[in-house]
Amino acid sequence: MEDKKSIRGEVRRRIKLMSEEEKQSSAAVIFAKVEATATFANANCIALFVAMWDEVPTTETLERWRGLGKRVVVPRVEGDIMRYYDYHPDKMAVGAFSIIEPTGEEEVGADAIDLMIVPARAFTPKGDRLGRGGGFYDKYMALEGFRAVKYGVAFSCQIFDSLPTDPHDIAVEAVFTE
Repeated sequence: MEDKKSIRGEVRRRIKLMSEEEKQSSAAVIFAKVEATATFANANCIALFVAMWDEVPTTETLERWRGLGKRVVVPRVEGDIMRYYDYHPDKMAVGAFSIIEPTGEEEVGADAIDLMIVPARAFTPKGDRLGRGGGFYDKYMALEGFRAVKYGVAFSCQIFDSLPTDPHDIAVEAVFTE
């Protein structure tokens, strides 16, 4: 099995080979699959993320889900932790790690989230995940009161048969690819 750093580098290389059109069409398929689940249908509050260039694009999905009457929350990194705030396109700014983040003041508690969409560098089909290395999602999903169903979203080139994991790594219940 490869080490975490080499897997992250390989995934980055694979995603660089994808065109913007491929990424967008893959995102449409991936999020359509998420939307077809009973968990999505029953979720009032959904945690999504604002994608970086090497993640499944989320811009259209953020808007569509708001239009469906879902409460959509997005993360903001504050020091070494991540907090969630309501998504409002007019209240976003470049934040930590050059990621577009919410500027809201009122944090949404971990216990309010019904469904969390989780990005990662790589996933296994059974839900093991390899993040970027900061541990932000693992720390958040370990918070007291966190009860959300966790879905991973990734391009098929990010799926590996197995990944190196540590005891603190939190898996997702399902992984959706194109």
